[in-house]
Amino acid sequence: MTYTLRTATAADAALVADISRQTFYDTFANDNKPEDMALFLDEQFTKGRLMLEVGRPEHHFVLAYDGPEVAGYVKLREGRTPATLGSTSALEIARLYACASYIGKGAGKVLMAESLRVAAERGKEWVWLGVWAQNQRAIDFYTAWGFEKFDECDFLLGTDVQRDWLMRRKV
Repeated sequence: MTYTLRTATAADAALVADISRQTFYDTFANDNKPEDMALFLDEQFTKGRLMLEVGRPEHHFVLAYDGPEVAGYVKLREGRTPATLGSTSALEIARLYACASYIGKGAGKVLMAESLRVAAERGKEWVWLGVWAQNQRAIDFYTAWGFEKFDECDFLLGTDVQRDWLMRRKV
């Protein structure tokens, strides 16, 4: 498949928020308690909060399109680097979401390639991300791109404290 990429603007905030919430639910609902998913979506991952992220100077969103259909997006973030990465120049891949119908069809690959291109363009030494330790499909995807685990942190999903792996790769 061939995808078209474009930078999201504040006008895309509702679209990004809707994709975020739907993709998160599609990916994680079967592996979590319904009440924790509901609490997370209703209090921590609200449409309003997500909309406020789009257009902020420290965030860079890129949408991937298959014709008129959105296949996924990536959220890149600057200014938040784990202490275990030291004082190196790094870019975070805060979210890389492919819509359910595009998983395994190259949307994630295109968004990852764009993330690495942006990191190189901005002169970053590292790209890093967090991934749920139980999301083996995502871990395998990141490992195939040369990412390696360098730390762990907690992630609160509703009332459930989960472990995320922090993974990095040189740009």
